[in-house]
Amino acid sequence: MRIDILTLFPKMFEDFSSTGIFQRAIENKLVELNVYNIRDYTHDKHHVVDDYPYGGGAGMVMKPEPIFEAVESILQPNDKDEKVSVILTTPRGRLFTQKIADELTQYDRLVIICGHYEGVDERIHRYLANDEISIGDYVLSGGEPAATVIVDAVTRLIPGVLGSEESAKDDSHSGGLLEYPQYTRPPVFRDWEVPEILLSGNHGEIARWRREQSLIRTAERRPELLDKVELSSKEIRLVNEKRKNLSEEE
Repeated sequence: MRIDILTLFPKMFEDFSSTGIFQRAIENKLVELNVYNIRDYTHDKHHVVDDYPYGGGAGMVMKPEPIFEAVESILQPNDKDEKVSVILTTPRGRLFTQKIADELTQYDRLVIICGHYEGVDERIHRYLANDEISIGDYVLSGGEPAATVIVDAVTRLIPGVLGSEESAKDDSHSGGLLEYPQYTRPPVFRDWEVPEILLSGNHGEIARWRREQSLIRTAERRPELLDKVELSSKEIRLVNEKRKNLSEEE
């Protein structure tokens, strides 16, 4: 997959692209990352990328010309055979989820535009970006943190990046639930013991325990997620019992 990021602060992506899983993905040619400075696509000596909003109001708005020119210059005519998504990071976009991350892996190429200031000219929303994504109901100083979240979440789903596809399948949210508790050596630490079931070697029982723990943890911390997951009658009883206990504790 090729990922192109358009930003006013390209240095913010230098460490991100040179460490950990993402670095290995680049070295193994599973991902190609290109970062472009939007100011390079201006044509005035001060490299102005923003202006006052028509109609008045606080703050500045990113101009359409350099962003359109940047996207159009990196999407050459011979790229038409690629499946491309042009994404704008914006608080008004659809809320980013694991499902959306998985959806984005189906593209050959992602072009991510990092918004700034009071936002971008509406014509970028309407006529350039085909997707708008928000990573949460809060406001950031710019779209760069959102872009790194999107890129990280998508990259780890690309086959070969993690080494084991099971790693991604077991993550929180991958199956709609929060991840079950994880333990490693030593089996006893400061009198805190690893659950005996995990030491039993009975993989069927371990799988059932993990599923139950995921259900319990989700009921405790993100109960709204359970409405989107298909549960067996036994699991429904378990969840209802947990919810009842939680309400009594309150």
